[in-house]
Amino acid sequence: MDLFHVIEKDCLPNPFEFNKYVLHVRKRSLFRKWVDLGSASKCITVAPKEFPNVTISCDNCASIDVNDNVKLKLSCDTTCPDVVWYTEDPKPLKGAVNKCYKRAGRRPPTEKQDGGTEYTVHKQHLEVSRDKLQNISVIAYGKKEAGFARFTLPVPDPEPTEPAANQTDAPTGPSPPSCSISPTSGTVLDAFDITCKPSSFCSEGCFYCFTTDTGKHLRCSNANEVKSVFLPLGDQNNNNSLSVVVTVKNGDEKVTTTVTAQVRRSESSSSVEALQSAVQDTVTQLEEQGLLSGEALGQIFTSVSDMLNTEVGQDQKDARTKLRETMLTKMATVLVDAPSNSTQEVQVTARAVAGLTQRSDELSPAAQEEAGSLLVDLSASLNAISVTQDDRDDGRVVEAATPIIEAASNILNVSSNKKVSDFLLTGINNVQSALLNNKKMDGDPAIIDSGQISVYVNRVFPETMQKQDINVQKSSSSRFSFPRLPEDVVSPDEPVDVRMMSFEKNPYSWKEGNITGTVGSVSLTRVNGTVIPVENLPEEIEILLPRPDVGQENSTILDLANFSTLIIDVPSPDVTLVLKMEPSDDISFMLYLGYKDYPNKENYVAKTQIPLENTKEEEKYTWVLSPRDRTADVGVHYLVMKPIVEPGIKSINATVTVVSIAAQCKYWNETDSSWSEDGCRVGPLTTPLVTQCLCNHLTFFGSSFFVMPNLVDVSRTAELFATFTNNPVVVCFVGAIFSAYLLVVVWARRKDIQDSAKVKITVLEDNDPLAEYRYMLSVSTGHRHGASTSSQVTITLLGTEGESDPHHLTDHEKPVFERGGVDMILLTTHFSLGDLQSIRLWHDNSGEHPAWYVNKVMVQDLESGQKWHFLCNSWLAVDVGECALDKVFPVATEMDLKKFSNLFFMKTAKDFRDGHIWFSVISRPPCSTFTRVQRVSCCFSLLLCTMLTSIMFWGIPTDPSEQTMDLGHIEFTWQQVMIGVQSSIIMFPINLLIVSIFRNTRPREKNRKTDASKQGKTRRVSPSQTSSPQKELKDITADTVIKDIKKIAQSLSKAMKSPLPLHQELRQQADINTLLSLVEDIIRQQNRAAGDFYSDTSKRDHSMILSLENSVWGSPEKTSDEAQKKSNNSRYLYRQLRHVEKELGLLGPSRFPNPDSYNRAMQQVHGMKGLLEYRLPASGLDGDQPDRSPSPEESVSNGDSAKKGGLPWWFVFVGWILVIATSGVSGYFTMMYGLTYGKDRSISWLISMVVSFFESLFITQPLKVLGFAAFFALVLKKVDQEEYGEPQIDDTLRNPDDAYAVRAARRDSTCSFYQPPPPTDIERMRNNMIKERKVFALMGEILTYMGFMWMLLLVAYGQRDPNAYFLSRHIRQSFSKGISDSMSIQDMFNWANTTLLSNLFGERPGFITDGNSKLVGNARLRQVRVKNNSCQVARSMQQSVRECHSPYSWELEDMGSYGPAWSRSEGENASVALQSPWSYQSQRKLRAFPIWGSVVLYRGGGFVVDLGPDLTNSSRSLQYLYDNAWFDVHTQAIFVEFTVYNANVNLFCIVTLMLESAATGALQFRSELQSVRLYQSTGGLHIFVMASEAIYFLFIIYYMFVQGKLMKQQKWAYFKSKWNLLELAIIILSWSALSVFIKRTLLGLRDMDYYQNNKDQYASFHETAKADAVLGYLIAFLVLLATVKLWHLLRLNPKLHMITSTLQRAWTDISGFLVVMTIMFLAYSIASNLMYGWKLYSYRTLLNAAQTMVSLQLGIFNYDEVLNYNPVLGAFLIGSCIAFMTFVVLNLFISVILVAFTQEQIHHKPSEEEEIVDLMLMKLCSLFGLKCKKQGGDSPTERPFVPSVTATSTNSSGKIHDD
Repeated sequence: MDLFHVIEKDCLPNPFEFNKYVLHVRKRSLFRKWVDLGSASKCITVAPKEFPNVTISCDNCASIDVNDNVKLKLSCDTTCPDVVWYTEDPKPLKGAVNKCYKRAGRRPPTEKQDGGTEYTVHKQHLEVSRDKLQNISVIAYGKKEAGFARFTLPVPDPEPTEPAANQTDAPTGPSPPSCSISPTSGTVLDAFDITCKPSSFCSEGCFYCFTTDTGKHLRCSNANEVKSVFLPLGDQNNNNSLSVVVTVKNGDEKVTTTVTAQVRRSESSSSVEALQSAVQDTVTQLEEQGLLSGEALGQIFTSVSDMLNTEVGQDQKDARTKLRETMLTKMATVLVDAPSNSTQEVQVTARAVAGLTQRSDELSPAAQEEAGSLLVDLSASLNAISVTQDDRDDGRVVEAATPIIEAASNILNVSSNKKVSDFLLTGINNVQSALLNNKKMDGDPAIIDSGQISVYVNRVFPETMQKQDINVQKSSSSRFSFPRLPEDVVSPDEPVDVRMMSFEKNPYSWKEGNITGTVGSVSLTRVNGTVIPVENLPEEIEILLPRPDVGQENSTILDLANFSTLIIDVPSPDVTLVLKMEPSDDISFMLYLGYKDYPNKENYVAKTQIPLENTKEEEKYTWVLSPRDRTADVGVHYLVMKPIVEPGIKSINATVTVVSIAAQCKYWNETDSSWSEDGCRVGPLTTPLVTQCLCNHLTFFGSSFFVMPNLVDVSRTAELFATFTNNPVVVCFVGAIFSAYLLVVVWARRKDIQDSAKVKITVLEDNDPLAEYRYMLSVSTGHRHGASTSSQVTITLLGTEGESDPHHLTDHEKPVFERGGVDMILLTTHFSLGDLQSIRLWHDNSGEHPAWYVNKVMVQDLESGQKWHFLCNSWLAVDVGECALDKVFPVATEMDLKKFSNLFFMKTAKDFRDGHIWFSVISRPPCSTFTRVQRVSCCFSLLLCTMLTSIMFWGIPTDPSEQTMDLGHIEFTWQQVMIGVQSSIIMFPINLLIVSIFRNTRPREKNRKTDASKQGKTRRVSPSQTSSPQKELKDITADTVIKDIKKIAQSLSKAMKSPLPLHQELRQQADINTLLSLVEDIIRQQNRAAGDFYSDTSKRDHSMILSLENSVWGSPEKTSDEAQKKSNNSRYLYRQLRHVEKELGLLGPSRFPNPDSYNRAMQQVHGMKGLLEYRLPASGLDGDQPDRSPSPEESVSNGDSAKKGGLPWWFVFVGWILVIATSGVSGYFTMMYGLTYGKDRSISWLISMVVSFFESLFITQPLKVLGFAAFFALVLKKVDQEEYGEPQIDDTLRNPDDAYAVRAARRDSTCSFYQPPPPTDIERMRNNMIKERKVFALMGEILTYMGFMWMLLLVAYGQRDPNAYFLSRHIRQSFSKGISDSMSIQDMFNWANTTLLSNLFGERPGFITDGNSKLVGNARLRQVRVKNNSCQVARSMQQSVRECHSPYSWELEDMGSYGPAWSRSEGENASVALQSPWSYQSQRKLRAFPIWGSVVLYRGGGFVVDLGPDLTNSSRSLQYLYDNAWFDVHTQAIFVEFTVYNANVNLFCIVTLMLESAATGALQFRSELQSVRLYQSTGGLHIFVMASEAIYFLFIIYYMFVQGKLMKQQKWAYFKSKWNLLELAIIILSWSALSVFIKRTLLGLRDMDYYQNNKDQYASFHETAKADAVLGYLIAFLVLLATVKLWHLLRLNPKLHMITSTLQRAWTDISGFLVVMTIMFLAYSIASNLMYGWKLYSYRTLLNAAQTMVSLQLGIFNYDEVLNYNPVLGAFLIGSCIAFMTFVVLNLFISVILVAFTQEQIHHKPSEEEEIVDLMLMKLCSLFGLKCKKQGGDSPTERPFVPSVTATSTNSSGKIHDD
């Protein structure tokens, strides 16, 4: 499992800088201790892309002088970005993070500069560059735009030598030689020559070494010129520039210089073939020049391997594999002839081998062997070279050995070859020897770590070896700890070389040994390399072998309240079993281990007592069982845990967590080349992460690890059920499921009984007795809401050979056309209708729910077996869909049936109704043999099996090392996949078998003899069949026979498609002989033969045989199908004649009016029958001839078992046995697991199970059904014939009991439902339906609005308290004592010292006035001032008045800081206290808001002083303010602010007392009090109010839904309706009120929190009070708008509607008068304000004057005030206003309205709404049983159709009606 940690953007380093992120992994051990599992670090940097159009230029970089700074400039094509400059520090790298820079080949930044287009590189960096011979890189990266630009400064020239005059000074250092490279530009496959000019420094010869600037070795030579050096790829960010550092040594002195070249990728690197050719050419050229060496090949092949390792395509993989093999072979050949002679050459060559083996998938077996052989040669050369190396060159040996180990790691990762493994082990051994050569004693160990392989060597004394762990500080590496070694093994004074190797992959993988995890090896050698044998030690060596692929930790919690048992499956006889226990309490217990049986005190395999004695603390709760301890048995073991308790204690309440581990410790036996266990054992510190091995010898060590499942012993049922009281969760849940199953089974059984009554074929009562050609109709009603119908449905079939009579589709024994139902109906005709072309359906719109949604109709010809499908999918209703009751549906073609919509919905409906095991319980098809009880039982079994598989795999830990597969946002592991597969294997087959058995079992066939006696009860006989000959004789008359013959003639004429002769005779009353002659004439006309039909000659003349075949169907060359149709017509004509003969026989001559006529009729019928009998065999005439092909119903009957197929009926008992078994077993084991898991874990599982079950039931499985249906419709495109089904034909319908029975009943063709409803009636029905809907909609709207208004008023008055008024009045009256209309500052001071302070600090401390209201915080005194000299004094008065101040305004408000007495001496001092009453404090700091006064709006800031906390301090503060003139002429307003809380009424009152001046010197008093309820939880009414608020917003959501639908329907027209806008305003105000309510609540909590933390300060609740006031305004407007909406609801009231119409009619005139009235009001208001505004209070402002004028019209006016001031002007003003406004304008205004009202009364027309109101009143009256007087005419609710007369009464009476 991959775990991800996202480093946020702010935590990332700056571009090109490195941060080192370290991750520590810790785990809680069994003993509640944290154990470090390991740590990992990662260097992260941010590297943007290079700017495309930005470069850095330098003007003076041609020759750099280290004594001068270098200036760089940013050059841009357009505008330069904002950048950050920095220089890469050339100084040596130090510190942990600098290792990151070293690995990346970069250096840390220094000398940062933010911004600017120029940058200076200081000279000290140039000096370091010159001394270190390193280039300096300058980088500028974008601050906002991602990108960077780089410039590299060349190494400065060496410091010039001193002139000759100064040669006597101290000698200077040697100057480096001048070197050049040729060519200056090339590719990685081009040879470069480097030449250095000799200098005085090398007069006696020098040693030259060439390396890259990153430290990669190139060549070392005594010559000053080297040729054919192959350089690696240059820096691609710096134009492929590569710096080569030349180090020149002369003895102990050395100097360095740098040359630069441009090295590019090979031009042949586009394809592997071209690259191989280029490499071959280069190698060949070197051979010809004699310059081929391992070092040269290493340089070339390193560059080539770098190119190959970057290729990721698969198209040239084989070519790359071949090229790698070729290069390795070539390198091995060259090294044999010219082995490496220096560590640098070994390093270069080994680097090439590591690069060539980096891609393991491109290493062939031959290449692996060549690479292994190369590593042996290179390591041997390194070992030989290191012998002669100086101690100071140990670093070079490590550098050369590192690529060898890397290459070995690459090969080990892919190879499983013994020969290659031997090569690798030999090479690593040589490397260890090389590292140990010249190794110092007790120094730091030499460690090389390269992924798969870690190498450790050190030279120590034995004592030192015992004190340290031998490891490489890597979590996945093995660790060794040595005990004290005996002196006969190692001498204490003799140095010991420790060699350790750790492999993450088994190096002996070619040998089977079941080795998992890390393989480690340690050996001890002497200094000369001889191995020290270590074996049979008295003390064991501890070896810790990590297991990187950590699996699940199998832990089980056992409850010691019972003797808990753990089942352990031991997989192998050689494993050691480690049991780690962690008890919840400090207790002791006995452990017994048994094999294949439960152990006890006498019978056990092993036992012990925990905690163990005489062991270490960490081992006390660990039991290690070696194979010998448990007798090496394999299989199930039982671990019994028995607590040790004191006498008298029966049980103990404790749990023990048990972790079981099976492990092995093995070593590699070199003699036998196999893994062995001798001398090694598993230690007690073994964990699932690490195996502890204790061995007494040294070699390769490995571990084998097994993960075993923990199985709780569930056989002890009684013991587990004893814990039921502590953990009843799962048991109760399973019991509840069983109880629910029993209840559902009872319901399902009742539904099955109801369904059985529906499974029948309805034989239509109006089938004509003469009509025996049968059609089976399958009518499917849709699943939509309201799809069923209560109407009388009629159908007509239309075919190529005619159409059927209308048939009434009804059945008195069962309901038809129910929602989702399929009705099977048998319809008969006289003759075949041919191929059906359409059907016609209609109904009479009767009943409670007349609308009908017909889905589809299938018609099957029972004679020919042909089927026709009609895809209707339409409403037959007056108010839904197309608003039609009569529709014709054409037959569906093959293309129509295979349309996606038809197939998709057909398949979806079928799968949900029958296929989906859960949903089909509700919607099971009645005809299905798979009953609801069986379906419920299958669901029950499936649910219990699912619960069992879920709880079995619940809580299995995830393997952290397992790879996670990611499919977008879906992640899963193979463990999850396997759990899913195992769960399916457990539960799917058995449940599929149960469902298949129930679904495919044939129903049990009943005994026919038994059924015969119960035929009247079990078989449904056609209603038209008669019951007794006496009744038939009574019902049959001569008229009945004549009508039947007339029907035969008419139907025969239609079948012959010939006009009916003598149609006048049919219209009149014709006798029976004439009608029979007419039948003869029809046939004769078709045969085109004349003569007496029944003469002897014609009987003998076979050419004159009556043949319907020839007459109807023509020539005999027709197909067999046509012949069959002809035969059918003859056969059905014969049956009709036989029926007539039977009727005549029942009548007899006595009941016939004319006996001669009767005899002739019998002769005619006998004659026609005789000819038909001669033409067709008797069996054919009866429909039972054996020589013809069987009809469809016969095939159904004969092949019944073949069609049903499936299993015998008794298999249903097998299904029930499986259901009972699976349910019982699943329920039992589920309860056992639940009791084992414990309560908390069971609850967690149960929640997960329920959530996943419902998610699967309602989301996953429906999606599967829809997906499969879509696949079926898009891909398969197969019409599912089972959807339509084969009709199950009853035996009675196939073979009537008496072929000669006469059915006398006839249908009444006068019934209204046999005629389609006319369009006028349909339109009237539709109008009535619409009106009824409007009535119910209006009633619903009124009731809904009443509820809405009720909730709104509850919410509105729930936010207000009547006590608020009394509280405010009481506080206002208390603090207004001593207040006068005009007060001076002295008066104000007296009021504050008396009234204010005495009321603020009452008798009870902390309470005001009478002690009922608590003072919340302190009171605050605040004043606002205006600036001095804020106005200009008139010039003439400047001598008398020196200063003035304007009235208050925000611009002139004084906001300065002063000293006492408003002195400015301290105003400039910054040390004035911020809380000083002489310093202005802003509105924000005071947490205040602007406030309206009587004169102006004041800002919330000012000069402030707190009053409190008691009367004494407050009085002292006031006196101080008075003495220092805090109140003066510049004071514009004084505010006393405080907040009180009255617990009696649960109200806060925010009080603001104002004394404001209008620049006249006098102070006016004003108070503002706002009551707020912040705590809503007091009193029982609050719950009711909260419920009202919730219900109110449910109403709002409902109205939002309604308005959303209207908006969608009406689009932009929605906003043109004023009532829609009113609804929208109510919704918006409601949500605004909710938001303000939330805001007020949050503000109240904030203010109370501030008060609780600052009780000695003034707590401002102003913002909360403002929010509460806004909330009150919003609610008030809501009530206002909601009340206005009543007008809309009462729009249907006739009087109110007339008023509305009147206003609309008069609106034009009213608007004109409103303009005139407005002008008049405005004129008088302005005039009165100008005349009296400076004198009279009522006219002080224009607004007050306008209000006074309106009051004048209402009769509310102070006449004396005006008349006393100016009697003349006052009288004129009042009189003219009354005359013009009241007597003229207003009267004319009223007259206009009255005229419009009169016209509206004359022209008023009743609207449709008024009819709806009348209809609603009638509905209400009928509901309450009241008499309601009709307004006239018929009731609009009357149905427009004639009530139907049922056919049942007609048939029962036996009356025969004529068509």
